[in-house]
Amino acid sequence: MTATDTKTVPRTDSKPKIAGKRKAVSDLIFSRIEENKKRLDGQRPLSPDTLSALHKEMRLLHIYNSNAIEGNTLTLSETKLVLEEGVTVGGKSLKEHLEAKNTAEAYDLVRSMAEGKRKVTPETILEIHEVVTHGILVDAGRYRTANVRITGAVNSPPAFLKVPSLVAELAARVQDSKDDVVTTAAKLHHGLVEIHPFADGNGRVARLMTNLYLMSRGYLPIALRKKDRMRYYEALRKADAGNVAPFIDFIARAIDESLTFYLSAAGGRDELIPVSELAEGTGYSAEYISLLARRGRMDAVKINNKWHSSKKSLEHYLASRMK
Repeated sequence: MTATDTKTVPRTDSKPKIAGKRKAVSDLIFSRIEENKKRLDGQRPLSPDTLSALHKEMRLLHIYNSNAIEGNTLTLSETKLVLEEGVTVGGKSLKEHLEAKNTAEAYDLVRSMAEGKRKVTPETILEIHEVVTHGILVDAGRYRTANVRITGAVNSPPAFLKVPSLVAELAARVQDSKDDVVTTAAKLHHGLVEIHPFADGNGRVARLMTNLYLMSRGYLPIALRKKDRMRYYEALRKADAGNVAPFIDFIARAIDESLTFYLSAAGGRDELIPVSELAEGTGYSAEYISLLARRGRMDAVKINNKWHSSKKSLEHYLASRMK
């Protein structure tokens, strides 16, 4: 299965299963998420200017990447121009411009919902879909009314008559979940893509609803990167086969990166700097520190295809090696 808006393949035509346990997530990444969430909570409230700048950047990253995953060819800078300046980019379709504007409006709606502690319900899912596909689909905000068969896939999405009840069951399982926030967010995301409730827009809606769930529980929004699209799809395919662990791990890494990004705004030893600078005077090469970042051994964020981390993160890693 992929998370594209039109190509998803659940396991069977029956009630989707939510499998997997928290132990699937790397213990190191999971403990780091818990630690950094506590640190972020301790720094709240952030200054209004800092918080506004962070939210603005994460908003742009989400909009650009979510649409790019689905094939939208607007670049990051073009997306910014469309949203902030109202510019029409030559050579780009009207649909691509609408996708950028609609996803921006839906992202803002999700933030407002989260602040109001809105829950994941069939109603909120339909509301977000209506905004995402407004002016693009005639059935915006409505479940699909036809069965879908994916070319080359072994399984097909559930019959359209089952979609309303399956979405309601998924929302109820999310609300009653005894799992941690990270695991539940991943299961929500996979569950929506697996049900494939809409004719189009499934991937975008799943990513937005994941952020609604995270933000409503005091976590930060995440942006799943276009560059990680193949890993994203592969993790979802494994979840379809009953092994949701890799997808939980994928979402956990995105949450870890988001926390690192927000904490860096505090500056000091949390400030993000290129690993080439971080390596200076440590006795470690930049290549080695990059390897630690790729393997999730330390807090790190990839910016313009270069790994960035903080002095605090490197100190934490070195201290752990001494134990």
